[in-house]
Amino acid sequence: MGNAPGDPHRTRSREDRTRSREDRTRSREEQLREAKSLLFSGVATRSFAKELFHGRFADDLVMPYPTLRDPEETRIDRILGELRAFCDERLDPDEIDRKADIPRSVIDGLGELGVLGLTAPESFGGKDASQLAYCRILEELGGRCNSTALFTNAHHSIGMRGLLLFGTDEQKRRWLPDLVSGRKLAAFALTEVEAGSDAANVQTTAEPTEDASHFILNGEKRYITNGAIADVLTVMARTPVPNTGGTAITAFWVTPDLPGFRVVEPRMEKLGVRGTATAKLAFENVRVPRENILGPHGQGLKIALTVLDFGRTTFGACCTGAAKTCLRLATDHARSRVQFGRTLGEFELVQKKLAGMAAWIYAMEAMTTVTAGLIDRRHRGLAGDPPVDYMAETAILKVATTEALWTIVDDAFQIHGGAAYFTDMPLERLLRDARVNQIGEGANEVLISFIGLVGMRGPGEELRNVRGWSRRPWEAPGALARFLGWELARRVRSPSVPVRSPVLVPHARRLERLIRRFGLTVQRALFRHREEILERQLVQEPIARAAMELYASACVLSRREAELSGAGAGNPIDDVRSAAALLFLRGSADRIEQALRATYDPRHGEIVGLAERLLRS
Repeated sequence: MGNAPGDPHRTRSREDRTRSREDRTRSREEQLREAKSLLFSGVATRSFAKELFHGRFADDLVMPYPTLRDPEETRIDRILGELRAFCDERLDPDEIDRKADIPRSVIDGLGELGVLGLTAPESFGGKDASQLAYCRILEELGGRCNSTALFTNAHHSIGMRGLLLFGTDEQKRRWLPDLVSGRKLAAFALTEVEAGSDAANVQTTAEPTEDASHFILNGEKRYITNGAIADVLTVMARTPVPNTGGTAITAFWVTPDLPGFRVVEPRMEKLGVRGTATAKLAFENVRVPRENILGPHGQGLKIALTVLDFGRTTFGACCTGAAKTCLRLATDHARSRVQFGRTLGEFELVQKKLAGMAAWIYAMEAMTTVTAGLIDRRHRGLAGDPPVDYMAETAILKVATTEALWTIVDDAFQIHGGAAYFTDMPLERLLRDARVNQIGEGANEVLISFIGLVGMRGPGEELRNVRGWSRRPWEAPGALARFLGWELARRVRSPSVPVRSPVLVPHARRLERLIRRFGLTVQRALFRHREEILERQLVQEPIARAAMELYASACVLSRREAELSGAGAGNPIDDVRSAAALLFLRGSADRIEQALRATYDPRHGEIVGLAERLLRS
């Protein structure tokens, strides 16, 4: 029976729902304040991507093209050679996929090669490698076995990265030697039912004991790569902020031997990357020693976002390696498969796919290299160098490379036809493995909005300041005059994209004009939507995609300029690189123009209206 009108149970139910909504709203506002304070505070930094939103080209951040130098280049070349020989002899990706397990012998072998602790200091057994060098290693693994690449990424790029960046000397001495060697394995435990891409919405709690010597950890985590095989995990939990009544996320270093730590599901069945141990975990009154706090108390979200920047960069490297494997398989098949009296490679529609794959792979490699170079500049640069912000660039790299790989796998699959659908060919495994990339470490849709909003924040603040100055011009006459002068200049003059190679000059000039248009388009969107831009994802998306293409084109120009000034220009391999670079630049410029037009698409209202009708029906 239903509740009668005026029934107190029904009234309480409505009141409970109202309070629940109010609690959720307060909680969400608290999370947004926490994220905003971390993302947009601290030392002023420079970002190439953010400069684009102002209509500027910060050439010193992408040029010259980053390269490895001796002795590191020689050391990494040696490790790469050893890794290739190891993979040829002992890594069987099909067996790993079938058995849904990476053999311990493979893990031990990677540890012996130094792959599992490559960027750690030599004093702890690592190679002190740069992020650029590490990406070269992950590209090789990504081209061999996606499960093994993801395992390595989860262990090194995110699992132990927080310890490398934020750990105390004592924590590093205690844990790093075993983690670097592979004797112990690491995992990164952020994702929950309510906290996936929404990293600020962590619900797992850690309450301090009365004597403040421990924290009592309660909650659940899911989809944790390496979760069931890890000897130590970076766990994000919400802790009280003293004297405020609020909470903040804190990072903890947690071991499975602590009472109350429970593996609910050690190997969750999944579509692809089946070799990885993806686990569901539970924490039931786990007493974590205070000394296991990683980094400053209440700064766990900052640690998580910093760690994910590293993971997204190696995502780019892994995707590039997998894409190169797809291109090799598709090219070999197109050369040998005969239909209608000709090889597949003689048909223009097949050629179109091969050329598109090669063009995007060239760009993926360039973007990964430049982004890794930005990270190295921040963490390995000379003392006194201005700090670099790579937050938007790593998000751009992750979205661009994962989407490109999905298209490349699909095109390689199509070129192979029906044969690709069967399990005796690697492409069906590559297809299954590739799908998760657009979801993991930040769903692409979330990152697209993130790119747009982070980029537009600077121009938006400028416009807000100008509105204030225009009402009280006597308070800041110099600032208002400078802004008006800059605005006048950028409406008649494009930024400079400095290249010397004659073949690249036309592409650089077109890119200059597109950057100027992009900056003006951003400004018009902010004028038009103002604060509503925060909710207008159909406007954010084309702006973000234009920024992604501008960054990709800048990286391609930087790479190609470096190649043309090197010793290898003019050989057959360079001819392929040249054709790939130029094809990408032309296509990218066309996509930028399309994206700029899409910011004013009249169909936006129709799209939202239809979706709302579907959701109500």
